[in-house]
Amino acid sequence: MITFLVSIVLLIIGYLTYGKFVEKVFGVNHGRPTPSHSMNDGVDYVPMDTKRNSLIQLLNIAGVGPIFGPILGALYGPVAFLWIVFGAIFAGAVHDYLTGMISIRNKGAQIPELAGKFLGQPLKHVVNAFAVLLLLLVGTVFVTAPATLLHGLAESWTTVGAILAIIFAYYILSTLLPIDKIIGKIYPFLGGLLLLSAVGIGGGLVLGGKPIPELSFANMHPDNLPIFPLLFLTISCGALSGFHATQSTVISRTLNKEANGRKVFYGMMIAEAIIAMIWAAAAMSMFNGNNLNELIASGGPAAVVSEVSLSMFGAIGGTIAVLGVIVLPITSGDTSFRAARMIIADYINLKQKKLLNRVVIAAPLFVIAFILTRIDFEILWRYFSWANQSTAMLALWIGSMYLIVNRKPHWIATIPAIFMTAVTITYILNAEIGFGLSRQASVTGGVAATIVVIILFAMKAKSNLAVPLVSDVEVDDEKTA
Repeated sequence: MITFLVSIVLLIIGYLTYGKFVEKVFGVNHGRPTPSHSMNDGVDYVPMDTKRNSLIQLLNIAGVGPIFGPILGALYGPVAFLWIVFGAIFAGAVHDYLTGMISIRNKGAQIPELAGKFLGQPLKHVVNAFAVLLLLLVGTVFVTAPATLLHGLAESWTTVGAILAIIFAYYILSTLLPIDKIIGKIYPFLGGLLLLSAVGIGGGLVLGGKPIPELSFANMHPDNLPIFPLLFLTISCGALSGFHATQSTVISRTLNKEANGRKVFYGMMIAEAIIAMIWAAAAMSMFNGNNLNELIASGGPAAVVSEVSLSMFGAIGGTIAVLGVIVLPITSGDTSFRAARMIIADYINLKQKKLLNRVVIAAPLFVIAFILTRIDFEILWRYFSWANQSTAMLALWIGSMYLIVNRKPHWIATIPAIFMTAVTITYILNAEIGFGLSRQASVTGGVAATIVVIILFAMKAKSNLAVPLVSDVEVDDEKTA
């Protein structure tokens, strides 16, 4: 219990201290108009207040990742707490803040556009492919997961197929309509349900005196799977997630002023980490490793969610808790498709003010997503995990280059970028969905490839500094002058 409570306190302290430091390093410009005002189009560029932006950002980034991921990560034992806490403070929240704020400084540009500007045009195409693939996988996973949970609550009078159709219908509307018409209006209600669920589970753990294990560095996975690199891909949302780079750039087009960025981007990542801590602790306290593994094998992480909620609160309270969990994937799935539409629109330079233009891009996305729902969830999750953390790695390198070009301390992004490069390359070399090399060969290859990436990045940084990009701060100063 002490480890759990200390972890929550550390996350809050991280927001108040390191979050403030990151904000200072970036350098907020209080007088600069944000894209929501300077480029208002009534569809994607729409100014909204800080409370709505914060809630939308939290619901966007907090899909099933900070619940399903920590439940799966709980198999490794309390070492998972360390990754959630330190990953969120020093990597995930920095990642979210920098991508959101750099996007604001670049007219609300999406992550592929930022990659092209700061890492070179070839990487623009690579990141575009990664981002669209990731968003399609997220959208698909976040259709099937809530459909499964809802079917568990209403199995007697409906089918999974009918629930999938309803969720897809909502996703289509939220993808095509202006952001303030559906997303901006219903998220306050859904956010209240989410917070009620998280507070209920967390309060139940503490007040009920549940036996949450204390910190241990021992690998407790029943199948003895290696902590490195698997833990860092299993728990992504809640610690560090490339999916967030596609969502922060959505909110970059609705933020009222730059000073709100720390609360909206850095702060909501910390809030998501607290949700992840609660569910990791719940899984560890209510099941031992073998029982948890068996329950996941029989019904997936959704079965753990149902079991924890119903056993802790009974039928009525447990149903409310499950509904709070269902909110998360639905409110991330809708903006996944929306972000994919925006990324493709920017890539092919197709303005989105006209509804027909939005339909032209969105329709194929939903067809592909429907086909993907026929694939086994576990396989989808493996590909999602790798694509997710690969996108996070690239976003951190973008943040690092931005800081270098603007002569700011870049190590706040460079250090986590180096770590995640080693993690993702090691994983794909070792994984069944990758090259299937031995663990030793994969780690060696991952370290060697990371060194090569660092050298290439340093060469690009030197090139950028030799012919510097125009600093966005300098542009502001010139306009002021």
